[in-house]
Amino acid sequence: MADISSNFLGIKSPNPFWLASAPPTDKEINVTRAFEAGWGGVVWKTLGEDPSVVNVNGPRYSTLMSQDRRVIGLNNIELITDRPLQQNLDEIRRVKRAWPDRAMIVSLMVPCVEESWKRILPMVEDVGADGIELNFGCPHGMSERGMGAAVGQVPEYIQMVTEWCKHYSRLPVIVKLTPNITDVRMPARAAKRGGADAVSLINTINSIMGVDLDTMAMHPSTGGWGSHGGYCGPAVKPIALNMVGEIARDPETAGLPISGIGGVTTWRDAAEYIALGCGTVQVCTAAMVYGFKIVQDMCDGLSNFMDAHGYKTIEEFRGKAVPTVKDWKQLNLKHVDKAVINQESCIQCGRCHVVCEDTSHQAIFYKKGDNGERRFEINEAECVGCNLCVSICPVPETISMRTLAVGEVDARTGIQVTGEYGNWTTHPNNPQCLVAAQA
Repeated sequence: MADISSNFLGIKSPNPFWLASAPPTDKEINVTRAFEAGWGGVVWKTLGEDPSVVNVNGPRYSTLMSQDRRVIGLNNIELITDRPLQQNLDEIRRVKRAWPDRAMIVSLMVPCVEESWKRILPMVEDVGADGIELNFGCPHGMSERGMGAAVGQVPEYIQMVTEWCKHYSRLPVIVKLTPNITDVRMPARAAKRGGADAVSLINTINSIMGVDLDTMAMHPSTGGWGSHGGYCGPAVKPIALNMVGEIARDPETAGLPISGIGGVTTWRDAAEYIALGCGTVQVCTAAMVYGFKIVQDMCDGLSNFMDAHGYKTIEEFRGKAVPTVKDWKQLNLKHVDKAVINQESCIQCGRCHVVCEDTSHQAIFYKKGDNGERRFEINEAECVGCNLCVSICPVPETISMRTLAVGEVDARTGIQVTGEYGNWTTHPNNPQCLVAAQA
């Protein structure tokens, strides 16, 4: 059996699945139930020192659904905990004592005032927490008070607060980054300069879920008014993976431990994050949709995957995919793929033909088969290997991509595949622009 245990910053947990700082980690009863179900750790819902924080007593969540009523995305307008600080600290102490083998990280958010951080850090350290996570990502409510994403969008603030936390606490410091920024490498670099032990990402994406066209009010709304909130769930996973990959391959942050967050719903999602360099993954939406016991499927699936591929520990495949993430200018322009249709599993629905004909390269045609049925085939002289047909085909693996072997001639260009990489030169009218050199 594969060993799926995690050792992240010296914080050990039986598996890499942590509950993210969110409603599921707001109180003792929730976290205890989570640990009973098998979660490896939790990040306790963000604590602060402002007693005026009060959450709305109305709709806090809204979902984006697929046609089969599966949750694709979830929006929330909930703030940090509105329970008393001391009550949270007392519960954290009890839970950690009862579950010493589980990771207990405490999320924190206080104003950018050194005295505020100096005051709260010893309190968290005293209750036995394993580490702290600095919430520099929350995009709603708290950001309007100068905290959350308002800090995470300013690298200088990130570095400053991180330095304070490293000075006033002996606990590992994880900086939680906001995706509501142009280049996530900048805040990650600032966190590292400040001495952060790790970063976690992504926090939620600023969003409005929709508009009720009968009332002409945004939703969810409370008393007819609403507010932008944080978007999470399966739909944000590609965004999160890109940002994780950018930090993992950036020379200035390479080697900085990462806790991956964003749309983790299955073991496969977790494995993808780990392959891009993450040491743990944090989960929220999946737990809120399916309940805490989903972690058991995640653990079993990850273990089976590792057994099937011969990985004995998570470290053996962590980061293995990072070298494959490149800038566009590094891609091989002499590589050629062509679509292939498996006629035995094709259901002749024609979707591939329609989308290729209307929106791509007119590379799929149909003709009558021997029994009068429609038969869809690839015109390799027009196919550019764009993968659109593969993406929209309703029957898995019916359409695939075939890589032309060395020596084959591309029917579209008439050029023989050599196996060499394309190279680049500067554009004659713009030295800042790279273009493909002629073959």
